[in-house]
Parts: sequence; structure tokens; C-alpha cells
Amino acid sequence: MPVPELPLPRSSLPEALSRFGATAGAAVAARVPGPGAAAGASSEAAATAPSVGLPPGPSPVVPPQAGGTEAAWTGPAGGLERLLNGPHGLGTAGLRLTPREESPASAAAERGRPVPGLYHHPIPEPDPVRVDEVSSRIKAWALDEVSLYPEEWEEQFDGFSVGRYMVGCHPDAPTVDHLMLATRLMVAENAVDDCYCEDHGGSPIGLGERLLLAHTALDPLYTAREYQPDWSASLHADAPRRAYRSAMDYFVRAAAPSQADRLRHDMARLHLGYLAEAAWSQQDRVPEVWEYLAMRQFNNFRPCPTITDTVGGYELPADLHARADMQKVIALASNATTIVNDLYSYTKELDAPGRHLNLPVVIAEREGLSDKDAYLKSVEIHNELMRDFETEAAALAVSCPLPSAQRFLRGVAAWVDGNHHWHQSNTYRYSLPDFW
Repeated sequence: MPVPELPLPRSSLPEALSRFGATAGAAVAARVPGPGAAAGASSEAAATAPSVGLPPGPSPVVPPQAGGTEAAWTGPAGGLERLLNGPHGLGTAGLRLTPREESPASAAAERGRPVPGLYHHPIPEPDPVRVDEVSSRIKAWALDEVSLYPEEWEEQFDGFSVGRYMVGCHPDAPTVDHLMLATRLMVAENAVDDCYCEDHGGSPIGLGERLLLAHTALDPLYTAREYQPDWSASLHADAPRRAYRSAMDYFVRAAAPSQADRLRHDMARLHLGYLAEAAWSQQDRVPEVWEYLAMRQFNNFRPCPTITDTVGGYELPADLHARADMQKVIALASNATTIVNDLYSYTKELDAPGRHLNLPVVIAEREGLSDKDAYLKSVEIHNELMRDFETEAAALAVSCPLPSAQRFLRGVAAWVDGNHHWHQSNTYRYSLPDFW
């Protein structure tokens, strides 16, 4: 089926596209089909981006439609404007990611405040109908299907607000079933982090063994028949493995094979990052800043934006996903969003037992800066990565105007914005330091 165009981050991409000169608009206009080429565009989209189905489930919740006016098709400027504005015509409004300039300035009095000076794009408050549905279903999954947490952890689970998180990060998800694919994986990943690495019994000692065995819930073991039952039983041995097994089972049934394999690869990256941080903990060593940033390219949010096409109900073909420029865009987006986590969780981690590594702590230790100056430098590093992400995404949008690639880039940008919104507004978990 055709993959509809969705808008790129409009507040930043014109600036980024301008770096490529006047020919960028002309190149996009020449390669993105106009109204007269609709049939050809549809056939190309169908050939390059097959739809991704889901097993039968509850009736979908239809997302609210966003308004917008159709841009004129008048030469290169009009073509570029259309690319940035998204889909047009009957039946396309519900496929639009909300343009940022249409976001209400206060977003109905957003909870929390952004880190001062942090480069970000506000989004509207996530659709409350979808939030409620996802929140209800993920809690039922956690309690009834995987026995994820004891009763005394319920407040923390509710305070995580994972429904708001995932609805905000995936505005183009066609149904709640699609949103649940990402939501289960997010909850499972956090269970592994908490129970194996962090607050709830985590330890660097023996972490490699725990992660490897948990990873087999994502990447199945094929072994001698005598020992297969032992491995199968191990997948139910603890909450993280139960959660991984169940979340991946739902995902594999909905995703294309290349999408499932892509996720396994990015989860292995994540686990490698966990091990580097654990090694520093065991050595009681604060890494160099560049070493910390290298670790953060692995221990980061990458598994989340990389599945944005599965959650959107389409597939970015494997050869497009594997392109070096696409990989760079995904890495930059993931690195920037993870520093957002470092900044918003800073005071939370300082109040926790032991020493937690985050970018401000590492900069303060390694570069001899005050806590405030190290924090402000971390904001600058985030902003540099964000602008690099948007510049690289703009360049890729020009060089690869295939519908599936365009939609994927917009999905990653939407994930970046939704991730920031959740961090900013989750005052149950996060508060800012008193540096301003």
C-alpha cells in the first residue's frame, strides 16, 4: 500500500536545508512527484514500503486529525514547502504528524518546565483517549501476563506514565495495538535496567551473564534438543526475562523479519553499553568525557526510534535502514535524546545511593568544572547533537526522497520531540537543579 508523506520538523529543517544552497529546494522539487504523478508515486511507495500487519486485536482508536492548508505547487519553493508540510488531499489529515508551529504555546499549561537553554521542539499534550487506553492495557499486561512487579512498586509503575510517553513519541501509530508494541518493549527494557543494573536489586557483578540470558528472550537459542527445555524454562525465571519474551513475541508477530532483526541488533548494542558502565562501576572509575559519550551511543534510546516504522504500520526497507547516512541520523537522534535523560534525571540520580554516572557528573570530574558549569556544558553538547541530527536528516531527506525514508525520518524526529516532552512533564520522576 502507498506510504503517506508526513512532515519533517518544520521549525528546524528549512534552516538545515539552507546549508545545502539554493539547489536543495530544486532537487527536492524535481524528485518529489507532484499531483500529476500520483499514480507513479503510489506504485513506488508500494514497492519500497510494504505495510506491516498486526494479529487481530481490539478495535483501533482513531487518532485526532490535525488541520492544515495545502501548499501551492509553484516551482522549487513550492515543492520544498510541500515536502515540509506533509500530506494533502482527502483522507490524509489523520496521517499528519502535528506540525510544530501548530503546537499550542503553553500546551494547556504543560507540566514541568524545560531545561533553560535546551534546544527542543514543544509538542501538544498526547491524546488523552489513547493515553488512557495504552496505560490500562500496559498495566494489565505487566500484572496479568508477565507478573512484572510486586504490589509495592505500583506507584513507581504508575508514575512512569509510560502511556503518555509512547503516545507522545509515536503520533503516527495507526492503532493502539501498534502503540502497544513500543510500550511493552519500553517497559521490558526498563525492567532489565532496574532489576539487573539499577534501583531494584541491580549490580555490576554478574551483569554480563544476566544480560546474555535475557537477550536469548529476544534472539532465540537454537541448541541440542536435550537442553532446549531448560532454556525455555529459563525465560520465565525472573520478571525481566518474562517481559522481554512476551514483548518480543508480540513484536515479531507484527513486524517484518528485517525489522525484528534490526531490533535484536540494537538491543545487543544497548546491553553492550550496560556492560561498559558496569565495568566503570566495578573499577570505581569515572571515564573520560569522550569515553562516556561513546558508551552513551550504545547505552541509549536507540531501540525506541529504530522501530518507529513498525509502530507506524509500515516498513523502512533493510537497505535504506542500513545506509551509513541513515545510521548516522538514528545515532545522533538517540545520543541527543539520551543526554536529555541525563539532564532531567540529574537531581534524581544525585539523591540516589552510590555514584551515578551522567554527562554533567563526568564533565565536572574530568574537566574540573563546577557542578553548574558542567551541567550547562552538557546542555551545549546536547544542542550540538540535536542540530547535527536535524542537519543530517535534512541532507538525507534531499538525497533520498523515497516515501518510506521520508516517513521514517519524520517518525524519528517525532520520537525525539516526544521523548523530551515526557522528560519535561514527568514531575513525578524529575526535577531540575537550582542553577538559574
